Amino acid sequence: AIFWLKKRGLMPGLTFSNELISRDEGLHCDFACLLFSYLVQKPSKDRVVGIIRDAVAIEQEFLSDALPVSLIGMNCKLMCQYIEFVADRLLTELGCEKIYNSTNPFDFMTIISTDGKTNFFEKKVGEYQKEGVISSSGDNVFTTDADF
Repeated sequence: AIFWLKKRGLMPGLTFSNELISRDEGLHCDFACLLFSYLVQKPSKDRVVGIIRDAVAIEQEFLSDALPVSLIGMNCKLMCQYIEFVADRLLTELGCEKIYNSTNPFDFMTIISTDGKTNFFEKKVGEYQKEGVISSSGDNVFTTDADF
């Protein structure tokens, strides 16, 4: 819903902080999926699908209470569809089949995932540094053998 505000140019401080949060959440999700791929004893696909179904149901129930009125281009039905779309994407990342086959109802959610180019004279920069700009790719090797 906050990206809906951004599309309309409303509340720039809130939408910028949400961009930062969304970027971090996306990276956390990608990393969790990577870690999942390294599991030797993975949970069954039925278990994974069950967890995702439960999470979708809980989020959709919450959304029904949190967004009781329809806005222009945003309503509970579309948000529930988006939740299912995201769940399907996560399921495929975890090696499972899609269960909802929902499409993304929000063009602005596709737009936010594209690389942002910020003129640092005009606005705070919200993007991460690109690989190889200052560091080398050898600095970014993932291993599980570190001593703690």
